[in-house]
Amino acid sequence: MAAAAAKKQVIDKFKTHEGDTGSPEVQVALLSQRIDTVGLHLKSHNHDDHSRRGLLSMINHRRRLLHYLMRKAPDRYKEIIGKLGLPK
Repeated sequence: MAAAAAKKQVIDKFKTHEGDTGSPEVQVALLSQRIDTVGLHLKSHNHDDHSRRGLLSMINHRRRLLHYLMRKAPDRYKEIIGKLGLPK
């Protein structure tokens, strides 16, 4: 239940319109949350290579979504980068 509540909270914070669950902003925010969670897991489980591979996949997916936003809507890109505190 806690994971579903956290996901809903992230969606509510980053949605661009009512009922929005799939905009690039929401996808990037959800991926960032999952990346943080898996990153914490890997700090205590150094040899978990399967999770490390999944983490790298999520990071690359987020990078591609951010690149799409940078090309299509630079103002939305800057806004999401600022909200999430990601490096440019």
